[in-house]
Order: sequence, then C-alpha cells, then structure tokens
Amino acid sequence: MDKRIAVLGSSGGNLYNIGGSDPRGLIGEIAAQAGSVGIELGAVQFVAARSSMDQAKTSTQASLLSWSADLRELVMVQEGTLEQVNARARDMDAEIAEQINAGTINALVLVSCDPEGANSAAIKAAVAKKIPVAGTGGTSMAKVQAAGANVISTSGTTGSTNRTRAIGAISAICREWKVKYTPVIGSSGSFTGAQGDVFSRIKLRGIMMAALPGFIAMALLLALSRVPGLGGLGDLFSIVIGALPVVIAAIAAKQVSGMDDVGIVAGIVAGVLSTNGGIIGGLIGGILAGILAYYLVRLTIHLKFPATTVGIVSGGLSGLIAGFAVYFLVAPLALMAGDGIRSIIEGAIEFNAVLAGTVAGLLIWPAILGGVYHAAILPIVLLEMELAGNSFLGAVDMTGLVMVSAGITLANIVFPREKSESTLAAPGFLINVGFGTFVEAAYPFMFSNKFVFAGAIASAGISGFFVGLFGVRGTAYVPAIIAPTVSNTPLGFLLSMLIALGSAFVFTTLANKLARKKQIAA
Repeated sequence: MDKRIAVLGSSGGNLYNIGGSDPRGLIGEIAAQAGSVGIELGAVQFVAARSSMDQAKTSTQASLLSWSADLRELVMVQEGTLEQVNARARDMDAEIAEQINAGTINALVLVSCDPEGANSAAIKAAVAKKIPVAGTGGTSMAKVQAAGANVISTSGTTGSTNRTRAIGAISAICREWKVKYTPVIGSSGSFTGAQGDVFSRIKLRGIMMAALPGFIAMALLLALSRVPGLGGLGDLFSIVIGALPVVIAAIAAKQVSGMDDVGIVAGIVAGVLSTNGGIIGGLIGGILAGILAYYLVRLTIHLKFPATTVGIVSGGLSGLIAGFAVYFLVAPLALMAGDGIRSIIEGAIEFNAVLAGTVAGLLIWPAILGGVYHAAILPIVLLEMELAGNSFLGAVDMTGLVMVSAGITLANIVFPREKSESTLAAPGFLINVGFGTFVEAAYPFMFSNKFVFAGAIASAGISGFFVGLFGVRGTAYVPAIIAPTVSNTPLGFLLSMLIALGSAFVFTTLANKLARKKQIAA
C-alpha cells in the first residue's frame, strides 16, 4: 500500500502520565498498527519533555525525536531546553509541511500537538491538502478542527493507553481509505505486530508461570508467620490466598486481550468477582475478560467512540461481564474441579505416600525435559498451594529437580571431569541453592554423560521416596535455606533436600571419575 503517515506531537500534559513519557512505546504502537496494513511511517516530529507540559517551562529539559527510514527507529535530533528544542522542531515542521504539499505524506496522527507553534506549518499544509487527520489531546485537537483540518477522529487522553490510541487513529485512517484493518497485538516499541486470533493467545503455561511470584509471596508470608512474634501475619496469609484468583485473572486478561492496562483492569474486575471459584475460577474469569476486552475495543472503535472512552468502556464492561459469568455460573464448577484435582493427589498419598513420592520423583525429570512440567505439573502445584501455601508435588520439585541439579553442579565444581567444567557449574549451583530454580544448569552434564543422566533420575526417585516417607509438602522457587520453613515438616523437607543433593553429588562424582579413567586409558 503506497500510503505514508506522519506522527506529530509531544509528550503532552495528561498524556505524559499515561504513555507520553515513553516516546518509543507510543510511536511503536502507531507504527505497529500502521505497518500491519502496509501504511508506512514517513515522518515523526516528537517533542519529549522531562516533565508534563502542564508544568513545563522554557528551561525544562527536553528532546526532539525524528524517524529514520533507514534504521526504522526513532533518532535523537536535539537535546536541550524546551525553548531550544521547540526552535529546532519548527524547522522540522517546515520540512514535514513540504512533504505534505508534495503528496509524500498522506495522513497525520497527532498526539498532544502544538497547532499554533511547533506544528503550525504541517497543520496548515494538511488543511490545504485536506488529508485525513486523527489524534488525541482535547485542547490541541479542538484548535486543529477550528483551523479547518479534515479531522476524522479526535479524543482526549484520559482513560486511554498507547495501544488504544494507536488502534483508534489507524482504524479511523483505514476507514477513510477503505482499507480492511484488524488491530495487531505486538510488542510496543518494536515496530512489529503479531497478527493472530485472540484465542491463540490463551496459553495456560504462560499465565501460570507469570502468576508464580504471587504464590511464592504467599509461601514466604507463611514462613514469616511461623517466626516467633510474627504469628499475626497468619491473617495476612489468608488475605493473600484469597487474592490469588485476582492475580491470575489480571495476568490472563492482559495476555489474552493484548490491551495492556485495559486488559489488566478487566482482569482485576473479573478476578474480584471470581474468587469464589478459586484459582481455576480466576483463570476462567481472566480469559473471558481478555477475550471480551479485545472485541469490545474493536467494537467501540468501529462505532467511533473517542479513545478516552474506549478503554473505560471496554475494560469495565468486559471485567463485569466475565466476572458475573464466573460468579453466577462457573464458580461452583471451578471450585469442584480444583477440589477434585487436589483429592486425586491426596488419594494417591493416602494410598501409599512412599510409592507416590517415588513415582513422582522418577517422572519429574522426564516431565520437564518433555515439556510436561510447565503445562501440567506446575498448575497442579499451584492448585495445591492455593489451599495451604505448600504442595506435595512442590516438595518433589524442590528435591527431585532443584536439589538434584545442585548436587550435579556441585560435583562438577569439586570433582569435575575437566577443569573447564568447574567454571561452568559454579553459577548454576549458586542459583539453584540461592533462588530455588535454574535446574537447566545440570543439562550440559546430563546430556553429555548417560550415567549422570541416570543418576539424576535415580536421585530424584530416592528423594521422592523420602518426601513420601516424611509426608512433606513444600515448594521450589525459594532459597534452599528458606524452603524448609514453608514446609509442613521442616526437618523432613531438609533431610529430603540433603539426600537429593548428596545422592546426585555421589552419582555425578562416580560418573566423572569413570569418564576420566576412560580418557586416560584412551
């Protein structure tokens, strides 16, 4: 499509607080939406002040940004006081006006522009050529309209985001040019959009992984509540458990909708109404809110709602509708599903805890290597943690994966097969012990030696045996010295962790010594 737009404006007054202070994100969203239908970003003239224009003075520090067609990114043209930058901006304004008069700029997107100052020449040229103009900024757009410009979309900035403003502007321009357009969801500032169906963004693994810090915060709060004198934190622990569905709903709605703040608001509203359904209820509420937010943004823009109301209407309504659906219809079923999964785990433990722990330990390395861990095991761990702050499978995770990885890396520090492997192993050991994660540190040693691989699986099975024997419930993703304090049996968890580390250390040491003997013999 042989059409080019120019983006003119500034970091603005109110805009400064809702995206204007991030020029690359703001321009990136416009470029992504325009590029998805072949509209080229032909020019940018953006005055970025170090504070809101409502408080800015001539002495306020600012920058002037332009667009490099060769580099396809924003470039700094000038830095200095706002007075100095505006003077240079007027020169650029004249250059853009010439491009409009020459027909190489076919539409304008304005963001808190200065129609009587730094953007006056371009606005006059746009009026003369009658090219489409879309933009935000109540006062500035009113002046642009009064000047006689062909304004096809205008709005204030309150309640809008960089993404909704960009979608609103490009949608209006595409309607004017009779071009089919569907909003794209990409990384703001990357100048690329990831076209795709909203349903393709429903990724349970990604949602659960993003929500994990909330569960770890809950586990740490549980540990603190057991410190003498801090027993009162137990009430806060209950509050955090109740908030977990809201956390998951907000993450789900943001990821699925692709609408940033609009999706977050929708998810929080839906999550608050979904708490009776537990984390499964929150997950369903958040996904529904994300889907509705995406389509409501499209609908409201199609109906020519101003950008300032698109986010308010879409975020609020989608959250309420999804929340009502879960509260009145889904919550009982979601709660039953969560209880059912937990009952299966409890049933296996009651039948034979030692067997359950051993089997879980033996399978956990194949599960993570086969991609099953994040898709199936982690969600079950979070379901268990939702009830008590720790988990049977979480304990197996810590012992069978994290501590086994720590044992493998420790053996390669103390008794490496080759001296260079000691340097490779040290960071992995420290991260596993210090943060309760990064089991991938053991991969180079496991994949290069089948005996180390077999020792890892055997060690995980042995540690699972003791997890079942001691009836341990715990979690990974916390420092090793803290992990026992969030367990129902701190001593049992500590012993299981040490057994896992020691077993993996011994297996790996023996494998390394055998490998060295073979090398010497060869």
